[in-house]
Amino acid sequence: MPLLIDMKPGDKIIINGAVIESAGTHSKLIVHNQAAILRGREVMSEVDVSTPASRVYFALQCAYVFPAKEEEYLQLFSGLMGDYLNACPSAEPIISRIYGLVREGQLYKALRATQALLSHEYELTQTFNAELQRQLDEQEQGGGTKAAGPSA
Repeated sequence: MPLLIDMKPGDKIIINGAVIESAGTHSKLIVHNQAAILRGREVMSEVDVSTPASRVYFALQCAYVFPAKEEEYLQLFSGLMGDYLNACPSAEPIISRIYGLVREGQLYKALRATQALLSHEYELTQTFNAELQRQLDEQEQGGGTKAAGPSA
């Protein structure tokens, strides 16, 4: 069944590695065959890659969009996923799901599942920042600062 893509002016999509932008008024595209397609909101630019989870997403995105280099990007992806899991074991259920989809060759679904990893990382960062702020506030209220690090 063909895929109908509805594009507003300025919308961008990637089809098989080619960036396509709607230059005029409302556009519609019909894709009749298998193609690697990412819509604008699914695309992460290299400039936006700034966290461990975003590096995982970007490597998988490249594997999906550039099939000629898929193995190279999947090796990078696998290493980054291992690093993330070592640093954050609580992400194991998410990572297992992503790996399962990659093993099945469902890179688009794996890429969508990686959104959960980005959310997981965001939530952990927010929790960490809130706890750090709470500790800083407690130190300020205590009238001084405590020495950081282990005692000798």
